[in-house]
Amino acid sequence: MLWGGRFKSSINELAMKFSSSLDVDIRLIEEDIQGSIAHVTMLAAVGILTESESKTIRDGLSSVLTEYQSGSWKPTADLYEDVHSAVETRLTELVGSVAGKLHTGRSRNDQVATDVRLWMRKVAAEMIRLNEDWQKSLLKKAESHQNTLMPGYTHLQRGQPISLAYHLLAFAEMAERDINRWKAAQNAVSLSPLGAGALAGSTLPLDRNLTAKLMGFEGPTAHALDTVSDRDFMLDALHAVSTGMIHLSRQAEELVLWSTKEWNFIRLADEVTTGSSLMPQKKNPDMAELIRGKSGRTTGNHVAFLTMMKALPLSYNRDLQEDKRLLFDSIDTYSDCLQLMTMMIDGMEVKTDRFIDDLKHDFSLATDLADWLVVQGMPFREAHHLVGKVVQWCEENGKTLPELNSSDLGQISTSFTESAVLVLNPITCLENKKTVGSPNPDLVAGQIQSWKNRLKM
Repeated sequence: MLWGGRFKSSINELAMKFSSSLDVDIRLIEEDIQGSIAHVTMLAAVGILTESESKTIRDGLSSVLTEYQSGSWKPTADLYEDVHSAVETRLTELVGSVAGKLHTGRSRNDQVATDVRLWMRKVAAEMIRLNEDWQKSLLKKAESHQNTLMPGYTHLQRGQPISLAYHLLAFAEMAERDINRWKAAQNAVSLSPLGAGALAGSTLPLDRNLTAKLMGFEGPTAHALDTVSDRDFMLDALHAVSTGMIHLSRQAEELVLWSTKEWNFIRLADEVTTGSSLMPQKKNPDMAELIRGKSGRTTGNHVAFLTMMKALPLSYNRDLQEDKRLLFDSIDTYSDCLQLMTMMIDGMEVKTDRFIDDLKHDFSLATDLADWLVVQGMPFREAHHLVGKVVQWCEENGKTLPELNSSDLGQISTSFTESAVLVLNPITCLENKKTVGSPNPDLVAGQIQSWKNRLKM
């Protein structure tokens, strides 16, 4: 225990088990030792420890980490409250009473705040990398399917023709926003909490600038009371996870739909699908479905964290022990989902001609026909109404828009000339798009190249 002098009896066994966080925060052992080494290095620099004492402690901390990583030392929750007490106790066993000087001028409050910030800095970089991997898989698939036509939907009803490449690039944009959120999360952990103490700093001449420099932070935090209870940076990360998981879930939903017999658009690789225990013919998109389901889990963690924080008085409260369990679970889930989504995109086979006939026999070019009328000088509302009449005529006469000829259009309205028929070709319709951000093939090709430059592909 790192406390207990004022207690007459030891903590109850159930209370010890209930309050121990070792099973969760042991994953911070590298960061905990990194922060401790910086702390004792600083204590020697300001004359509180001798250089010999500091070196003994630093060497001992390195040995503790080596023992843990090799498996020769395995701390258990029945003996230790948390990773901090486990490390310090083992250090004492290795180097003796000088280990008692490690915690000079430090509280577990600023210690854990430092550990998690160090960990978050590493994790944010990894989440950026995994999002870029997802983007690269989207770009590779998009580059191969610039000419693969498909319907674009609103309300799950066919709206206008687009290309699969264009559709996939939408998710690359989502991933880029996710990356920007993780860059903001990196910025949120740029300052060091070490030296803030329990809530009010220290009477010792601690050099917080030095410890910040040793750990790679830009500098120390400005206000000790705020520092030890600040968990905004963790909320930032949970928000980034929740939003990112929603993006993954949306793509997962489309992969589920596209792989059905009814849509018959893609085939997912065997490596990311499963079968049925009863029906031998089944090939189920379980990884996509699990991603879709786990988005609820990460959203729940985010809400649970917000609820935990909403009424906490300053500074530290033990409620905050629950923060890492929620954060770690969400990060682990998100990391797995990003990797699996990348695998699904990389391995999926696309039926490139799936929608050609469909687009020749539907009404998804209605907006293009209305735009043609607008170019001729007709007010859009009037054009919208007239094309609605065209669709009605087609339904009554068993035709679709691409099947119309100039004679058919002339029967409906004299506003149509022979050139109107030219916009009703689903194969070339995308070339008529003029606006930035549209599925015009030249613009899509330019976007793909821009993304490849950005991702150094």
